[in-house]
Amino acid sequence: MSRQIEVCLSPVMVPHYQMAGRIVVVIDIFRASSSICYGIDNGAHAIIPVATVDECLSYADQGYLLAAERNGEVVEGFDFGNSPYSYTAEKVKGQTVVLTTTNGTFAIQQAKQADQIVLGSFLNLTSICNWLVAQDKGVLLLCSGWKNKFNLEDTLFAGAVVHQIKSSFTHFCDAAIAAEDLYLLAKFDLRAYLYKSSHSQRLKELNIENDIQFCLKQDCCQAIPGLVGDRLVDILK
Repeated sequence: MSRQIEVCLSPVMVPHYQMAGRIVVVIDIFRASSSICYGIDNGAHAIIPVATVDECLSYADQGYLLAAERNGEVVEGFDFGNSPYSYTAEKVKGQTVVLTTTNGTFAIQQAKQADQIVLGSFLNLTSICNWLVAQDKGVLLLCSGWKNKFNLEDTLFAGAVVHQIKSSFTHFCDAAIAAEDLYLLAKFDLRAYLYKSSHSQRLKELNIENDIQFCLKQDCCQAIPGLVGDRLVDILK
């Protein structure tokens, strides 16, 4: 069976892509998909992605951890935001986290017509690539971007996935080709290449350079967060 892999460079472009019958990989490298992968790998029972701060607050009486980020910062009054260092085993093992972020959780909401939604990051790159190859469906790599605009880090990860799994697919869009070309240009020093990216600069101004370095680690997680009902769980379990 012929399979297609495509890259959507921004959630605002989602209406132009076919979702039905496909797996959508939502990507938000700095930082939502990275932190979610890390949290699920560290034993979080589930992470519930929601679109708005108010929706996140509506879970306040259910005993869940509440996490909210806007413009790179923790929203006042919440347990934490979307720094990967907030998703250690000590903090999230056995817990359910309700999370809203500027870009990543919004992108998840836009992909609801897909057959399956999973999250990808450099942290689980090999694990998710191996899993995608084993499925019998086309793949759409959805970059969360920054407020519906293109960004470099999500596109580089999409290119890394294309590079690893393209031999199992027969059709590619131009965005997939361009993403792979960018990744091949940057892969030997991702941090140096991304130093000039807008979101990298944004996070540096917030003094969270450590988050950037952490989110570029490769293959330190095996978990693949997938949306089951309203929550993300490890689909490998």
